[in-house]
Order: sequence, then C-alpha cells, then structure tokens
Amino acid sequence: MTVARALRILGSAACTLLFATSAQAHHGVAGIGAAGLEGPGAPVESASSALLPEGKTLVYAKLDYAKFKSANPADTQVDNNQFWMAGTGRGITPWFSAYLFTPYNRKIDTDEPAGAATPKYDTKGWADFSIMGQVGFKYDKGLKLVPANESLDDLEDWHFTVYAGTSVPTGSPNLKNRNGDIDPSKSTGFGNPSFSMGTTATKMLNSKLTFNAELSTIRFQNYRYNADTSHADGFDAKFGAEDRLNLGLAYRFYTNPEQKLRTDLSLEAQFLKIGRDRENGIGQTATGGSILYLLPGIRVYKDNMSFAFGVKKAAWTRLNEAGQQQGSEGKEKYRLIFSASTMI
Repeated sequence: MTVARALRILGSAACTLLFATSAQAHHGVAGIGAAGLEGPGAPVESASSALLPEGKTLVYAKLDYAKFKSANPADTQVDNNQFWMAGTGRGITPWFSAYLFTPYNRKIDTDEPAGAATPKYDTKGWADFSIMGQVGFKYDKGLKLVPANESLDDLEDWHFTVYAGTSVPTGSPNLKNRNGDIDPSKSTGFGNPSFSMGTTATKMLNSKLTFNAELSTIRFQNYRYNADTSHADGFDAKFGAEDRLNLGLAYRFYTNPEQKLRTDLSLEAQFLKIGRDRENGIGQTATGGSILYLLPGIRVYKDNMSFAFGVKKAAWTRLNEAGQQQGSEGKEKYRLIFSASTMI
C-alpha cells in the first residue's frame, strides 16, 4: 500500500475534510450581499467555520491534481493522481449543515519500461461516496449555537464547528492489474466505511485578515480482500490513521461592491501524520510518516459563486522509509487545488 494514500481515494479536500480533508464542500461559500463582501475569508482547502444559510443549497466541484517525483525511471511508477469531487450541501438549520460528496479518481502510472518489475496500473472510476454533518457555534459572552441572522459585528466573533462523517463503500476495493494482483491503494473503495471527525475555529483578526484552524482525524477499518496471485486465500488490510492540523490566513485583497466581486489571498500550513498500513496484522514498510505542506492560494467571490486555486508543496517530511515511498503523500512535485461552488 505504498502508492497513494487511502484518504485520497475519497478525493481531497477535503475535506480532508474528513473526507479528507481534502474535501469539504463548504469551503469559501460565497456570501450574498455586503456580508459576503465584508465578512471573514476562507482557506483554499482546509475546513472553515462557515455554515450554509438555513434553506440554502450548495453545489460544489473540486479537482486535486498531484504530480509525483520520479524515484526509479527503470520501473513503473505513479505519475499523477487526479481526484475529482462533486458535492452538495444543505443548510438544515442556522447551526447545522449536511453534505454529500461523490468522488471520481484517476491514478495514472508512468509508461512501463522494458523489464519493469512493476506493471502499469492505471485506475479510473467512481469511489466511495461520503456523508457529513457539521454543527456551528459562536462565542459571544459564552458559547452558543450560531443564530439565524448575524450582523457584520457578529461575524467578527470567534466561530467554531464540530463535524463527523463516514464513507459508504460504493467503490470497488478489489481492482486487479493485468497480472491479477490487488493493490488496495489503487482501488476505488475501502471495502468498509471509514470514519472521521474534526473541529474548526475561525476569527477575523481585523477587517481584512481572517485566521482559520482545523484539527481532524480519520480512521479506517480492516477489510478482507479477494484472492490474487500473491494471496491464494485473500488477505486482510487496514490503512493507517490520518491526523491533521491545518492553520491558515486569508487576506481580503480587493473588493468591488458594485460588481459584488471580492478577491482574497491565502496561505495555509497543513501538518499531516499518517500511521503505517497493516496487512494481515503486520505493519507494512514504505508506509506512513509526517508531512508539513504549504499552500498559497487565491479565492474569488462573484455574486453567489466562489472560485479557489492553490499550489500545494511539501515543505518538510519525515517519512518512515522515504526512499521507497514514491507515489505517496510527501513525495509530490506539487499538488494543484481548484474548486468552484455556488449557492442556490
């Protein structure tokens, strides 16, 4: 399981969020009217404390494109991963929002050199979809649920959320390459649900600058994979846990009230700790470690729409067997993050 972590099977994003984190559909929801033009900013990828207005629906799309470094050109390697995400969210109450995410993955290997030990193994398909619920709070002379209507002064208070969710095993966990082998990290499903939870904190430091923090975790279950050429009776596998701490600043760079246009610049620092994958109860080499990413980006709000773009690179890594972990988190040349959303 050394190629492409399981969380990326869901897309990123999120959500992390949960869903990865890499995959929160409500990031940078464009506000309506002056509050959206003058209120808090949002990071490009990390989860923020913004909730959907009651009765409003969010439609969301995201692409996380990861280009990997080459470690051994004489063998087949991961060239790039493309994690597409479509999602929708609904403001159930002023303080509770619900989301549904549907990912589509493309994991592309380099061309297979003559005599390569590893065969080319491209993956394309729909992955496990995910559901998530988020509850919002504000601090104003005490902690309280987010009210129905907030003034610009109210938006300057500390805001917090807690969220939790699960994936639903709709993808295929038992994809095989042309040699008949199963690589769980190349599959489009976990086989069993994964579970995640997290919390966010957001505060306008002044009229233009917003601080954002997210702390989250995701846990995977053991799954019994089908027999392949290496495992006549099948095998058990479990992806390592993922823990994240994301910090970010968003700066309101430009505002045009007449055109309902706003442009924010942002910078995120994302720390990711990944546990070892396990096969038949044994920790696997070339898995796990810690990574610190930096993600500068830009977000544009127009009317009830929001568009975000960022470039994500590993600034520091401590992988368990770095020389063997080509194609894993921390070994990217870069990641390109793009998302678009609209409120209806």
